[in-house]
Amino acid sequence: MQFYSTNGLSPNASLEEVVMTGLAPDGGLYMPERIPVIPRAFFNNISEMSVSDIAYIVATTVLGDVIDAAELKQIVFDTFSFEIPLRKIDSDIYALELFHGPTLAFKDVGARFLARIISHFTRPGDKEVNVLVATSGDSGGAVATGFHKVPGVKVFVLYPERGLTAMQRNQFTSLGDNVYPIEIMGNFDDCQRLVKEAFVDKRLREEMNITSANSINVCRLLPQMFYYFYGYSQFLRNEDNPNPGKVVISVPCGNLGNLTAGLLAMRMGLPVSRFVAANNTNNSFTRYINEGIYEPLKPVRTIACAMDVGNPSNFSRILDIFGGDHEKIRQTLSGYSFTDEEISESMREIYQRDGYVMDPHGATAYRALRRDLKPGEKGIFLATAHPSKFPHAVGQATGVRQKENQVTRSRVTEHHPTPRITPSLPALKKILLTAT
Repeated sequence: MQFYSTNGLSPNASLEEVVMTGLAPDGGLYMPERIPVIPRAFFNNISEMSVSDIAYIVATTVLGDVIDAAELKQIVFDTFSFEIPLRKIDSDIYALELFHGPTLAFKDVGARFLARIISHFTRPGDKEVNVLVATSGDSGGAVATGFHKVPGVKVFVLYPERGLTAMQRNQFTSLGDNVYPIEIMGNFDDCQRLVKEAFVDKRLREEMNITSANSINVCRLLPQMFYYFYGYSQFLRNEDNPNPGKVVISVPCGNLGNLTAGLLAMRMGLPVSRFVAANNTNNSFTRYINEGIYEPLKPVRTIACAMDVGNPSNFSRILDIFGGDHEKIRQTLSGYSFTDEEISESMREIYQRDGYVMDPHGATAYRALRRDLKPGEKGIFLATAHPSKFPHAVGQATGVRQKENQVTRSRVTEHHPTPRITPSLPALKKILLTAT
């Protein structure tokens, strides 16, 4: 399997190169040069398979010519040490709960898989690997936990000065050891820009062996395909008379990595009808879907903070998947954006009706799906984080107060001080080079 840059100015690269470098030399994102299709026979028995079994088959279809089957199987089974249940919310809508991992967020899947892939490609005597990750909410905790105490790896988590909940910050600032938090005096887009600037800085890359654990790294993104197939398998298991061609999936969208993974799964043969993209008021992507004009926006703070992204990186990958054809995108994607008030209203409505507590991101996806679903269709929305990670927003909307002991927290006796820097590459380089 070879990978090409979405900017088209860099030579193709191997899986090891794209994993260990993260970003292409021309600043583009890597994409697989071919998207293999899973044989139709796979879907005949998919409803009887576990998430690990499904993930292994999908992984070998994509990566089986690069990584030994036995080792790939071990990586997959180590990644999925937790369940991903499908819950029925309405008669025609299900929630795919992706928050049962160690940091209670969907990014546990990609982070745990990537950590094991990097370990696979790290050999004794190699230079230390320095992982950079920008977080708008859940990536920081998931990546930090996934790489915590991994030999030969240091993790630098860039996070905006405002926007994250206390629990989200605690999950990476409290770890210590090989995890270094860096507070940026700006927004998530500033954090993401700094990571990209670090990758194209030739001198920095000569001095440091750096890679990314954001979804700009294709091996953080590819494993997110796995749970789309598993969600579909559970849908078949739960429905008496399932109609595979009438399944719609709604995705809360920030940096668009999750949506990109779903679109790749569809290209591999996942028999769903279409996707719904759900934004909060940071709606540069859904405006593009509806109007055909892409205009990056300065992000504003919302109660769905992981979606507070004004210039999502994976937009270039989605354009690449569809050859830049807006009409083709419109045939597969619909898009909606909602205010904090509307998101809270959906959280409150579902709780009062069914007693089901949703986090703001899942509630955004639910509301978009409810608006888009047509008669005869069934829908699945991604519930990407546990509601206890957003106690204020959930409490305001539902009256439910989350207890502290419901949340997995990291406890340490010693950790690194957290520097607070301006959103400039020189300031970041000083921190990185000092720590290494």
